[in-house]
Amino acid sequence: MNLTFHGAAGEVTGSCYLLEAAGSRVLLECGLIQGSAKDEARNRESFPFDPKSIDAVILSHSHIDHSGRIPYLIKSGYNGPVYSHRASVDLCAIMLRDSGFIQEKDAEWENRKRERKGLDLVEAIYTAQDADAAMKSFKALDYDNAQRILPNIEVCLHDAGHILGSSIVEVNVTENGITKKLVFSGDLGQSGIPILRDPTKIKSADILLLESTYGDRCHKDQQETYREIEDVFCEANSKAGLILIPAFAVGRTQEILYLFAKHYDEWGLERWQIFLDSPLAIRATEVYEKHHREYDKEAATFYGKAGFKDLLPNLRYTRSSEESMQLNRIHSGAIIIAGSGMCTGGRIKHHLKHNVWRNHAHVMMVGYQAYGTVGRALVDGATDIRLWGETIRVAAQVHTIGGLSAHADQHDLLTWLDHFETSPEIYLVHGEKPALTTFKTAIEKEYTNKVTIAEPGMSINF
Repeated sequence: MNLTFHGAAGEVTGSCYLLEAAGSRVLLECGLIQGSAKDEARNRESFPFDPKSIDAVILSHSHIDHSGRIPYLIKSGYNGPVYSHRASVDLCAIMLRDSGFIQEKDAEWENRKRERKGLDLVEAIYTAQDADAAMKSFKALDYDNAQRILPNIEVCLHDAGHILGSSIVEVNVTENGITKKLVFSGDLGQSGIPILRDPTKIKSADILLLESTYGDRCHKDQQETYREIEDVFCEANSKAGLILIPAFAVGRTQEILYLFAKHYDEWGLERWQIFLDSPLAIRATEVYEKHHREYDKEAATFYGKAGFKDLLPNLRYTRSSEESMQLNRIHSGAIIIAGSGMCTGGRIKHHLKHNVWRNHAHVMMVGYQAYGTVGRALVDGATDIRLWGETIRVAAQVHTIGGLSAHADQHDLLTWLDHFETSPEIYLVHGEKPALTTFKTAIEKEYTNKVTIAEPGMSINF
C-alpha cells in the first residue's frame, strides 16, 4: 500500500493525494492551486501521474482548492467515478461551472496580451462546458454509510463540519489479506460554528492525513468576534460609510447571512441595504436551503422552513452584471457581500476599485487569505493594491475578523485528535510551513504518535 502527496503538501491549496493498493489507484482530492499568478500557473502543468490509470476519485468537499482540477483530470483522460457527499455534488455542479467560466475569461485576457506581443495563444485549462460534462462522473454518497467502490477499497464519509457536505474520508484498504484504515480529515470545521454540525469524532486509524491550516494559532472567542462585527457596523454607520465583505461563495456567505438574521436587531441591520452580489453565492445559498436536513439543531430550529431571504427583509440578490454595476453608485448605507473570498477575481474586485480609495469605506475580511492574493495584501496592511494593472490607494478601513474561520484552530484540531483510541501515524497536510512546524510540535508535546510534515512528491508505504 502506497500513498503519494501531490498537492497541499507544504502549502494550503491544490489538494491531491494518490493511494495505490492491490492494483487499484484512487485519487483523494484534485484541487486547483490558488495564490499568486506564479502559483496558479502550475495548474496548467500535466499531472504527475497518468489520469487514465486512476480507478476512482474521492472528494472530501466542493471548495475549488479540493475539487477545481477534476474537469481538467477528465479532460486529460480520466473516465472513472468521482465519489462525494450528495450536497457536495450539488455544490460542485455550480462551482466547477463557475471555475470553468473563469478559466475561459482568464485565457481570453491572456491571449489579448499575447496577440499584441506576437506570442502563441493559450487554451483555457477547462471550460464551463467541460465542467458540465465532468458532473456526469459524480456519484453521490451519504454520511456514515460505507460503500465498496473497488474490490479492495471501502469508503465511508463522515461530517467534517466545514461547509455543507464536507467530509472526513475513511478508507479501508485490503491487500494480501491485510486491511489498513486511512483517514483523511478533509477540512475540519470549528466546533460551534453556525448552521453546521460539529466534526464527527473518529476513534481509529492506521494512517491519518490531518489538515493544518490553523495549526499554529487559536481563533478568537466567537462572542468577541460578533462584538467586532457589531463595532464595524456602528463605526461605518456613524460615518455614513459603505461596507464591502469579500466572502467565499460556499460556506462563509451562508454563515454571514445566518449571523445577520440572528443579530438583525442587535446589530442595527435595519439601517442598511444588504446586497448579495454573487450569482455563484446565490446559487450556493439555494443549495444550502435544499439540504437543510444537514443543519445543526440550532440552525434547523431558527430557520424552520424559511429561507435566508425570508429572515432578512432588506437582503437583495443581484444576479446580473448590470445590477452589480449599479451598486458602484452607492457610497453609503450598503453592505455588499461578493466573491471571490481572497479578492483574486469576481465582482469584489470591481467594488474594491470603486471604493477602496474612499476614506469612509470599510472592508471586512472574513476568511483565509493565501499569500500572494489581493486579500492577503489588504490584511497585511498594504497602502495600495494592484487591480487590472492599475495601482489603487487603500484609504478604506480594513477589518480582519479572524473568528469566523470555517477551519478548526489548533485547539479544535488537538481536541478532535484526542478522541482517537489508537495512535495512527500522522501526516500533516494543507498548511503553510510555519503552521505545519508549530502544529507538529504541539502534537508531539501531547501525544506519542509519529508525526510527519508531508512534502510534495513524498511517498509512504503502510
